[in-house]
Amino acid sequence: MKIGIIGAGNIGGNLTRRLTALGHEVSVANSRGPQTLTALAEETGAKPVTATEATKGAQVVVVAVPLKAVPDLPAGFLDGAAEGAAVIDTGNYYPQRDGRIAAIEDGLAESRWTEQQIGHPVIKAFNGTYAQDILDRARPQGAPDRLVLPVAGDDPAAKQAVRDLIDELGFDTVDGGGLDDSWRQQPGTPVYGNRDDADAVAKALSEASPDRPAEFRA
Repeated sequence: MKIGIIGAGNIGGNLTRRLTALGHEVSVANSRGPQTLTALAEETGAKPVTATEATKGAQVVVVAVPLKAVPDLPAGFLDGAAEGAAVIDTGNYYPQRDGRIAAIEDGLAESRWTEQQIGHPVIKAFNGTYAQDILDRARPQGAPDRLVLPVAGDDPAAKQAVRDLIDELGFDTVDGGGLDDSWRQQPGTPVYGNRDDADAVAKALSEASPDRPAEFRA
């Protein structure tokens, strides 16, 4: 599968490592330019490119940048993606880092805001996953200690494609509902960083409160 990853930090970098190891054709981009990705490219075999080049023909695109960087992504950077491409948003809103984003403070789900900024539907996944777990905690199907990731989004086909990819990476998933429900995965909720089984993750989603803890408010 052709996959574009935008952002080469902890989550983006480790997804690059795992997805190339699984045999996918991965292109990776960051805000500083392809020349800064030489080491990651040599380690993984991923192709270092610009953000727009990363999405060309991609069946899955991973957006793994801080929310404050989302508006700076190139206009139309997804125009060359494959028809029906699934776009994964891994982002979280941290006002101490991102500055105050009024729409999110007023209750708009983080990923809905990201969707509006980039002009393409997104699937929320990996935002509450420890980056090291992507490398260390993959397990075969049926393993009792297989981690469970919530996945939220509006497009059933794109959501299923993301869930299938996560399964291939070695993790189970639970349906986190539509994108307007994706606030249940945001920082400070019971599911954020949760390493429990599917029943516990589903319960954590159901018990989430839309009121952000003080440490996650602007």
